[in-house]
Order: sequence, then structure tokens, then C-alpha cells
Amino acid sequence: MDTTQPGDGMSQRRAVETRAVAWLAARRHLIDPAEAGPDRVLFARKALIETAFLVGLRARLAPEPLEPDYAALLTQVEKITARPSYRELIARDETALLLYAGTYAALRLCGREDPEFRHIITQAAAGGYATVFERIPYRQLDLLHTLELCGVRHTLPAMDDVLPFTLLCNSPNVAKLTDRDIYAITHTIFYATDFGLREPRWPRNFDPGTAVELLEALLVLTLGQENADLVGELLCCLLCLGVRDSQEAGRAWEFLTAVQEADGRVNGPPGVVHPALADGDDAYAHWATGYHTTIVAALAALLDRSPTVVRRARPSAPKPRLTVQEPLRRAVVWLADTTRRHTPVTHLPAAAAVAHAAEALGEPELARPLLLDFSERLADVDAEVWQGHGMEVVGEFAFGLRTHKITCPSLDTFLTSAAAAVELLDRVPPQAARNVQRLVDLGLISPDCAAAPANEETATPHSPPNSAAAGLPHAWKNYHLGHIASLIRDWARAGRAQHRLTRDALAFLLSQQNPHGAFGHPACDDPATRERTLLSWTQSTITALAAVHSTCSPVPAAGQRCP
Repeated sequence: MDTTQPGDGMSQRRAVETRAVAWLAARRHLIDPAEAGPDRVLFARKALIETAFLVGLRARLAPEPLEPDYAALLTQVEKITARPSYRELIARDETALLLYAGTYAALRLCGREDPEFRHIITQAAAGGYATVFERIPYRQLDLLHTLELCGVRHTLPAMDDVLPFTLLCNSPNVAKLTDRDIYAITHTIFYATDFGLREPRWPRNFDPGTAVELLEALLVLTLGQENADLVGELLCCLLCLGVRDSQEAGRAWEFLTAVQEADGRVNGPPGVVHPALADGDDAYAHWATGYHTTIVAALAALLDRSPTVVRRARPSAPKPRLTVQEPLRRAVVWLADTTRRHTPVTHLPAAAAVAHAAEALGEPELARPLLLDFSERLADVDAEVWQGHGMEVVGEFAFGLRTHKITCPSLDTFLTSAAAAVELLDRVPPQAARNVQRLVDLGLISPDCAAAPANEETATPHSPPNSAAAGLPHAWKNYHLGHIASLIRDWARAGRAQHRLTRDALAFLLSQQNPHGAFGHPACDDPATRERTLLSWTQSTITALAAVHSTCSPVPAAGQRCP
């Protein structure tokens, strides 16, 4: 029985914040650029502004006085920014305006107005360069947000006018997003919502539910990769959008709570700090690789408890109708015609895929010429040929033959022998249940002989894909179409065809179809290699598309089995 009390989650999250801020405060000397070695000065300045901003948001988002550790961090920020050697760098390096203006903004949020600091920032902002040199959209939002918090006037476009040009608002494909792209998305939401304090004027035709769906899909990926930094930022974004009733947000909290170390530190992802920066200093490396992720974890807990951050029910995103019938049909025709030119012994899986996809389409006649040809050429092969391909392939091929009342003596002998072997078993092993089901489908054994896998998961429609999703961006980057197809197939069979990850992976796969029906672009000139590669990719893809088509079709075609 679940004994968790309603307040337990909140107290655990508050503890995450308390421990994180304590760890940061104990190492506050490391954010002082004056104390850093020459190679570490820029890194210290970055850590300073991020730490300062956390303190500024704490003062803004919670009404009570700062806790001692927050106060200690604020004192450190005040001490550093009071030095002319720090603040006067703004006038000498206008491209780095944001690096310094953010610390002033944090002081201002804490009620520590500094007229001289403000004057230098105002001069730089009005100097015709610091605010007008080219920036990508989310960096422009960063500038606008910082100037707003600084109270510095400007003549730049409004934040809502910049939003339509951001990655977030232009339907990015989840499968293609790099870590850098994800940071662009999270920071767009931070600035556009003013960390949950403002309702943006979203571009026309942009649905906030779609943004939530995107964030949750990215959480599936980053949780699978165990990237606490991105998990934390994506969680913060859901909170900035007012969403707390999210399953993925719940998983993110569980993950962050589990990976936070006893002293409050949360480790960052590999590569966050170049090894040369630490230069063998383990204590410094321990801080440098964890300070940002620790700040993010604290911020998530702060947003979660803030009484001023917007709260709303999780919006639902529109679910587009998945239509794959025409591309699937073209691929089946191409694969069937091309496979007939090859040896059936080696290309039996392609013939089985054709038979399966043609059945899913409700057009079994598309596979008939190929099945007739292969059945004749395989009529007298040894049992080892069938054994070598496995029951999943052989069973699908046999089912295709049965649909057309085509016989193949060697196959019939093999299947009869396999059925007899199964009937001798006291219990079918879970790992063999799917293969045994093939024999049931063919009417060779009684359904009583088949056993469902003992550890099979029951999937909820539209529930998130499993941890294998973490490999989706790598598969896209390296053009592993077969792997992407297998992910789509598995997710569709598990009832997850409408999940954002599945839809985006499917959209990419469909964009790779050639005019003649095959899938993929081998980018090589040798005809034999090209055809072999196209055969492999198209075989994998039609199996995936057949699973999507079967899942999304309201009623199976006559004689069609469920996937």
C-alpha cells in the first residue's frame, strides 16, 4: 500500500534545494574571477552570473527572507561586483555585456541597487554595438530579458516579436535535436515566460500543449541518457509553463532526487568541462563539473514551491492522424520486385516482410508473385535453411503462403516438425512465446500450447517509449535507418504510435523514401552496394510502417492479424 503523504514530495524537493544551495555556498570562493587562474577566469565569470541569477530568482520567487546559504552567496556576489576590476570590464568588452549585466540584475532583484554599476551597463547598452550585433533568436531573448530585469530602456523588438523565429516555435523534430538545440529550447521558455511569471504571446498557430509535449518527449530522451543537467532544465521549463501534473515531470524528480549526492552536489554530463581546465586539480574539477547542474536542481525546486509561478492543468496537444498507407504500398511494390531478382535462401526475410506488409495493407495480392516464385525455388531445400532464419521470419513467410493457398513441401515438413517439438514441452519458455504464437496462427498447434511471456510489460496507449529511445538522436545523426525503423515498430506494437517521439521518428523515416519506393540514400556509387543497402533499409522500414498502419487503422482488413 502507498503510504506517501501529500506533503512528502514537496518536502523532498525542498530538501533538494536546501542541500544544493548549501553545497554551492560552501564553495562560493570558486566563483570569484580574481581568485581564478588565467585559464579559469572566464569559467569563473560564467559561474558567477549563474549563481547570482539563482539568488536573484530566489528573492523574486519566494517572499520570505533569504536563508543563510542564499545570503552568503549574495554577499559573495556583492563583494565581487563592487570591484572596478570587474564592473568596468563592461565598457572594455561590450560583446560580453550579458555576462556582467546578469549579475547587476540579480543584485537589483535582491533589492541591492547599485547606481554606478547600472550607469556602466546603460552606457554599454546605448553604445550602438552591445545590444545590436547579430544574435540567434534565443540569445536575443536572453538580452531582452536581462535588460528588462536591469530596468534598462532600449529600442529593440519586443520579446513576443522574436519568439516566432525560435527553434521552439517552429516544430522541431525531436529525433534531430542536439544538446545545444535542447538548451536553446529550454532558455527560450525561461526568458519568454520570465521564469513562470509571464504569459507569452505565442505565435499564431502555436499550441502551448505542443510545447509541453515536446518537453516531455525530450525528457524521455535525456532521462534515458541520464543527463541530469538537461533533465533539470526541461523540468524547470514544465514548471515555467505551469505544468505539474506530468508523468515525465514526476520521473524527472525521482531521477534528480536519486542522483543528488549526500552533500547536495548534482553531477553534470560528461564533457561539461575540458580536462585541461582542471589541470589535475580534483577538487576544482569536482566543483566545475557539478556547479551548473546543482544550480539547475535548486532552481527546479524553487520554481516548484514558488507561490507566484503560474500553475495550470497540463494542456493536451493535438494528435495528427498518422497516414502511411501510400508510402507503405510503394515500398512493398519496390521490395517485392527487387527481391525476386535475388536468391531466396538469403532474401527470405525480405519476402516475409513483403508478405506481412501486404497483409497489413489489406492488399495481399501485392506479395503473391514473389511468394509464388520463392515457394518454387525453396521447395526442396534442407531444414537448415528454414532453421537459420528463425521462426519469426519463417512463420511470416508461411502465413503469406497460406493466405494465397500456396504450398512449399520443404517448409511444410519443417513446420510440422517444429510443431511436434513444441507439443512435447511441458511449458513454453517466455522468450519463445512469440515464435510459438506463429505456429498457433498457422493452425499447427493448439492455442493452449502457447504461453504469454511471463515478464511482458503492459503498455498504456500514448505512454512514453522505453529507455531505448535514448539512442534515437544517435541513430539519426549516424543515419541508422534500420535502428530507427525498429524503434518505430516496437513503439507502434506497444500502442505508442501517437507518442511525439514515434511521430517524429516516423516523419524522418518517411522523408527518406525515394521516388521509386525504396527507403534511404546510401551515398555511394557501386550499384551492388546501393541495392543491397536499399533492400535492407526498405525491409526494416516496411515492417515499421506496417505496425503503424495496423495500429492506426480503425478496423483490421479481412483476415488481418493484430501486430
